[in-house]
Amino acid sequence: MRSDIVKKGIERAPHRALFKAMGYTDEELERPLIGVCNSQNEIIPGHIHLDKITEAVKAGIRMAGGTPIEFGAIGVCDGIAMGHTGMKYSLATRELIADSCEAMGKAHSFDGMVFIPNCDKIVPGMLMAAARINVPSVVVSGGPMLSLNKDGVQLDLNTMFEAVGAFKAGKITQEEVDDFENNACPGCGSCSGMFTANSMNCLTEVLGLGLTGNGTIPAVYAERIRLAKHVGMKIMELVEKDIKPSDILTEKAFENALTVDMALGCSTNSVLHLPAIANEIGMQIDLDIINKISASTPNLCKLAPAGGYHIQDLYAAGGVQAVMKELSKKGLLHLDLITVTGKTVGENIKDAKVKDYNVIKNIDTPYSQTGGIAVLRGNIAPDGAVVKKSAVADSMLKHKGPARVFDSEDEAIKSIYEGKIIKGDVVIIRYEGPKGGPGMREMLGPTSAIAGMGLDSCVALITDGRFSGASRGASIGHVSPEAMEGGPIALIQEGDIVDIDIPAGRLNIECSQEELERRKALWSAPVPKITTGYLGRYARLVTSASTGAVLK
Repeated sequence: MRSDIVKKGIERAPHRALFKAMGYTDEELERPLIGVCNSQNEIIPGHIHLDKITEAVKAGIRMAGGTPIEFGAIGVCDGIAMGHTGMKYSLATRELIADSCEAMGKAHSFDGMVFIPNCDKIVPGMLMAAARINVPSVVVSGGPMLSLNKDGVQLDLNTMFEAVGAFKAGKITQEEVDDFENNACPGCGSCSGMFTANSMNCLTEVLGLGLTGNGTIPAVYAERIRLAKHVGMKIMELVEKDIKPSDILTEKAFENALTVDMALGCSTNSVLHLPAIANEIGMQIDLDIINKISASTPNLCKLAPAGGYHIQDLYAAGGVQAVMKELSKKGLLHLDLITVTGKTVGENIKDAKVKDYNVIKNIDTPYSQTGGIAVLRGNIAPDGAVVKKSAVADSMLKHKGPARVFDSEDEAIKSIYEGKIIKGDVVIIRYEGPKGGPGMREMLGPTSAIAGMGLDSCVALITDGRFSGASRGASIGHVSPEAMEGGPIALIQEGDIVDIDIPAGRLNIECSQEELERRKALWSAPVPKITTGYLGRYARLVTSASTGAVLK
């Protein structure tokens, strides 16, 4: 066993003494030691209950003959961090989580590991760690929050952000805002739409590092506790068979993940996280493969914010495995890949079926013949930009309009709420990329303001920052190179005509190359917003969004 290095032989008597100081018995030390990373805290609704998930995992490990050893991990609530300096830290914590898990796993030579995340950056951070540590591992999330129907409106966190814009536009009253506030987030779990957390929890299943149901069983269902116990038992089987993440996270596994990503209409943040996870095993995901896969993958689901359904509806309709079964009908998935179930993808989905074709469309009658995410290129984004096209109104798939340029998210939000953005405008928010932010803030504030004020079908937003999975409309992010690196987005001037053609994958300003070169010669990088502490180091080390915003 890997853990023998910390517990076997006369030389390890001091080590055993330290274990015994914590109450571990000789019998427990004879068994495989399983690290259990619990990211429970009292600041994220998706994590408030993870102590219960963790206890269930530990029970399963003990039932199967192992010794669980729990340790903690940090987590930022993206919703609470949204719209202020706190959001600069959100993406940056992904690297802290991966690093701390690596430190704990490597320092203590665990025989296997179970990772227990739930929300936005914690999930990919732990997936990165699993790939990096490369001992038998399973990831089990805390499950999605429920969405409640209130007076005919299906509520979620996005309802709240858009309610702010609706209130400022005079469309709803303070009493209505208060009513939404008290009902939009009814309890524990990751926010209820196909936002970033649920996107990554669903894709964990597809990658093969999560058991069936990981992405969709609601947080408050007893089935979620049973799943956690099965994870505890399953990790012991993986340790016995020595099935590691490197055996599972193959190139074909990532192709499967991108395919299901397109079918589900996942958050654009998945395009940031999947390359980062692949990077941990020495694999590069070129953004162009996304358009290639999207071109052959039908969009089968329109979950919030793209439509009115939520994760609980996907669960009731058959879950991620039912979506995969539908895709397999046209040979769109690699079915021979091993997963943490101990079975292949094909064996996992053998008995899956769609229970509601309103939620999961028949592959012969999809929402569209192409996938939910597109990569755009052009003289604004030579290295690519990303849009969740399944959440874009048909009227905005092609759009031309004048650029309204802002050098920070805060300036843009102020202008939107003051009514200075009008029909046809293209809002440009720059210097919010990985280096420029620093930390590549999510733009749920401005996108929700635009939607809440009824402008999402006539105003576009382009940024070198990124978007919450809850954002909808013509929201184009991850523009690379970013402004702080002198990318063309830094050269756009107020009033430049922006030409967006999402079906054709183009994103340009109507400006000659000679003029852009003239502007570039006059440009100089602004003083970094933050130079000290963790974010100062992060800004110096982080790479482009087009490569997953990993640290080098």
